[in-house]
Amino acid sequence: MIAAENLSKKFGKKEVLKEMNFFIEKGETVGVVGQNGAGKSTLLKIIATIMRETSGTVQISGMDAKKETKKIRERIGYVPQEIALYHELTARENLRFFAKLAKSSSVESWMKRCEEWRLAEHLDKKVKHLSGGNQRKLNILIALLHDPDILILDEPTVGIDISAKQEIVNDLRQLASEGKTILYSSHDAQELESLCTSFLIIKEGELLFYGSKQKVRQFGSITHSKNFAETLGAIVG
Repeated sequence: MIAAENLSKKFGKKEVLKEMNFFIEKGETVGVVGQNGAGKSTLLKIIATIMRETSGTVQISGMDAKKETKKIRERIGYVPQEIALYHELTARENLRFFAKLAKSSSVESWMKRCEEWRLAEHLDKKVKHLSGGNQRKLNILIALLHDPDILILDEPTVGIDISAKQEIVNDLRQLASEGKTILYSSHDAQELESLCTSFLIIKEGELLFYGSKQKVRQFGSITHSKNFAETLGAIVG
């Protein structure tokens, strides 16, 4: 589904990603983990075709990200860490605006999602008056308007309370059950353990680990880490 081969990225002389190789299967929910500055956001932007790699390749379903960018973007939904909404417009107005850009979206489909995600009753509120959790939900729903196969989320629950985080994780778990491939960056080990089936762990631009949740737990038994958070910390260093 998503294949990286010798993927590298430089900003000037600084090498942010260093010859990464991995293959993500269709339907996986992958936790992208690493300390601040490790290269997580850069990697996600490259996979989302927002940023170009310096060398190496990324392929999505056999399509080269450089040569078939338009086709790939039709299959990807990208959620940035920042709230990418018009705050003076209502939630409904934002959805209508971005649905027109998505073209393939229908009012029926996004209204159904709003009901499932408990946003329907808030559609006529301006974004600036929504709770942080509902702003985050709307931010994700905008990325789902064209019903992408792949959803890429960069710290989508930062700055919101625990209950709102759990609601979003539950909603994303439902998306995963529908067969969507999800890449999910977070510093919250509890979220990651609850949601993800596998983990891609980066340290200073290098791929330290890519494997299943079970393999992460096996690493924990070797290092005598007491819980999942400690195990991730031990791998990241």
